[in-house]
Amino acid sequence: MLSRKDIQQTARRIDEHINRTPILTSNTLNKMCGLELFFKCENFQKSGSFKYRGVSNAVLVLDQEERKKGMITHSSGNHGAALAAFASSMDLPVFVVVPASASQVKRDAIQRYDAEIIDCGNSLESREIAVRECLAKKDMVFIPPYDHIDIVAGQGTVGLEVINEIKDLDEFWLPVGGGGLASGNVLSVGNTVQVVGAEPELARDAYDSLRLGARQPQMEPKTCADGLRTALGSLNFDILRDYKLPIVLVGEDEILEAQSILMSCLKILVEPSAAVPFAAILKNGPKNVSSKKVALLISGGNLAI
Repeated sequence: MLSRKDIQQTARRIDEHINRTPILTSNTLNKMCGLELFFKCENFQKSGSFKYRGVSNAVLVLDQEERKKGMITHSSGNHGAALAAFASSMDLPVFVVVPASASQVKRDAIQRYDAEIIDCGNSLESREIAVRECLAKKDMVFIPPYDHIDIVAGQGTVGLEVINEIKDLDEFWLPVGGGGLASGNVLSVGNTVQVVGAEPELARDAYDSLRLGARQPQMEPKTCADGLRTALGSLNFDILRDYKLPIVLVGEDEILEAQSILMSCLKILVEPSAAVPFAAILKNGPKNVSSKKVALLISGGNLAI
C-alpha cells in the first residue's frame, strides 16, 4: 500500500514536469456558503486537468525500453489528453481508446497531441476489450486511467500542495469517478484534513459501493459530468472503504448551476465534473459543523467555449 512518504517522493519526481497550480478565493462565494473557501485550480494544469500528475508519474517510473514501446490507455477525455500531452513532450507514441460518448472538445485535445484514437462503445467493458485487442496485436505499455498505484500516487500530490499553502484547513472536497484522485489524496492528506467526495446522482456507483461494501458496476453514462461516468477502481475502492470516505450526491441541475456560478465568480473555465464538489457544498455544506476552512478541487477546464 502507498504511504504519504511514497506520495511525497512522487511529488519530487514529477515536480519539474507539472504546473504548481494556483489557489483562488472569492468573497462572494464565501458569503454565499458561510465558509472560507479555497479553490485549487487544476484546470490550469498542463493538458487542462489534474490527470497530468498521474500520467507523468506512471511514465517516469518506466524504464527507457518500456517507454519506447509506446503506451495505450482508455479514457473519456482528460486522462487520454494528459497521457498524450506528456508522451508528446518525450516524443513517445500513444494510443487512446475513446468511448463514443466522449465530448468532441476532449477528442480534439487528445488528437492535438498526436495520439491515435481508437473508438469503442460507451461501457467500461467495451473500453477494456478494445485495449486488450490492441495489446494482443502490438507490445505496448498500458497506463490505466485510475486503478493503478502510480496513477494514485501522482494524483495524491495535489493535496500536499493544498495543505502546504492553506494552514489550519478543515476539509478537502474532491470529485469521485474512478477514484484515483480521491484515494491518492486520502493517502496523502487524509490524516491531516477530512477528505470528502462528491458524485453525480447519475453516476453514483462509488457512493453505492461504499454504502453496500462491494464494488458496483458502472451506470449508464448519462451525467453531464463526463469525467465521472466510469466505475470505481478495485484498488481505489479498498482505500476509500478503509478511510470511510463520505460522498455527497448531486443532481444534474445542481451541477450545471454550480458550474455557472464558479465561472461567473472566479472568471475561469470549469468543466461540469469539476463543478461537482462545489455543487455538493451548496447542497450539503461542510461535513463537520465546526469546519470553517474548506478547499475544493477544480479538477479540469476542458470544455468548448
